[in-house]
Amino acid sequence: MGFFDTIFNGINDLTWGWALVPFLVIFGIFFTIASDFVQFRFFKRMFRVLRGDPDADPSKISAREALFVSVGGRVGGGNIAGVAVAITAGGPGAVFWMWAIALIGMCSALVEATLAQTFKRTTPEGDYRGGPARAIIHGLGENYRWLAIIYAICLIASFAIGFNAFQGNTVAGSAQDSLGIPRVFTGAFLAVATGLIVFGGIHRIAKAADVIIPIMAIGYIGMALLIILLNITSLPGVIWDIVANALGFREAVAGGVGAAISNGLRRGLFSNEAGLGSAPNVAATAYVRHPVSQGITQSFSVFIDTMIICSCTAFVILLADVYQPGAEGIDGVALTQQSMVSHVGSWAQYFLTAAIFLFSFSSIMYNYYLGENALSFMTENPMALNVLRVVIMGIVFLGAVAPGATSVFNFSDPMMGILAVVNLLALMMLFPTAQRIIADYRSQLAAGIKRPVFDPKAFPDLDTDPTAWPDAK
Repeated sequence: MGFFDTIFNGINDLTWGWALVPFLVIFGIFFTIASDFVQFRFFKRMFRVLRGDPDADPSKISAREALFVSVGGRVGGGNIAGVAVAITAGGPGAVFWMWAIALIGMCSALVEATLAQTFKRTTPEGDYRGGPARAIIHGLGENYRWLAIIYAICLIASFAIGFNAFQGNTVAGSAQDSLGIPRVFTGAFLAVATGLIVFGGIHRIAKAADVIIPIMAIGYIGMALLIILLNITSLPGVIWDIVANALGFREAVAGGVGAAISNGLRRGLFSNEAGLGSAPNVAATAYVRHPVSQGITQSFSVFIDTMIICSCTAFVILLADVYQPGAEGIDGVALTQQSMVSHVGSWAQYFLTAAIFLFSFSSIMYNYYLGENALSFMTENPMALNVLRVVIMGIVFLGAVAPGATSVFNFSDPMMGILAVVNLLALMMLFPTAQRIIADYRSQLAAGIKRPVFDPKAFPDLDTDPTAWPDAK
């Protein structure tokens, strides 16, 4: 085991250690400038997805359902524990840099989702499959199949297996600490609930997300707004602390601005997943008239994750007296929980346990689908898919009942590091194609077309699937 730990730690150091975070930031800035700040120009259009499309085919995954599945994946433990860790290590200024990387990441999310939609394929059942692996094959050619296979393997290893073990562990630990429920009961319940959802495929996942995510988001945002209103006079001071610590006017922790930037960027990227190549797998399932439509939706998903949900956690912590800058002690979920309790009373710990359950369960559904999509790229054997479903149920149970066992899955971060490197390489090579698709969308809007339609015949050089675009002329 020590040998493998050394290898995985080495991979982690080469990716997340000193290369990947700067590249994600630099590429995000490049995409933003080269696309003429597309995420801001289309910002008003993002909110249209919440209304739904009355003309959409009810047998297809809608843009709104795909949004909620991706939000369920992006919004997880990182929005509760990760924000607390960033503030503890980087001070209040880390929140500012989480916001900054989200605004940049909104463009990366738009680009990767647009490409996933462009190269998606229609399945025999009439659904759609796509994502970076298929974009590599159909966008770059068969010569790059090896790159797509590396991506698919890393996606299964990191999200479907590793991160699902941690999600099970997070829920079981929270239920045991706040409610006294033994881990084995929580693990069994999670495993059964996971099985009921994943054996129904993407349609059942989407329907479940369409119910769970609004409840989860509205409930958590509502609690945060209540706390903010109770402390409204302190809010300007908190916002000033965030800005002052981020820009070096005031030092809250050792490392000053450097600690704020590094922790804010790292936690922000982990939370919103922009540029990592995970959410495009879900984005490709949606029925839309134009690839950029789903790109805009996924950009909105990043906004919801960081600018809204993460900000809620940050304000809950910074408006309380529990957090002491630079002090050692409470961290992670405990800091968020104790801060919430200090605001509204001890019942808040039960509310947070429920929130953690919904956040984590939505992530489990999302992580499973990423694994399913990656497996379907490598093999179409239905038996392999059923094996994966049973394995995921077992992984969730194992992560919940054995706290120490999750150390076995420490390969998740380095595998996600390789995943992100592969995705960034593909994004850079396919960015000219994304630019053409975005330009087509813009030209239709400029011509007065309120709902642009993608026509594969207008791009004969691209290996697209005409059956995936039934609205084309």
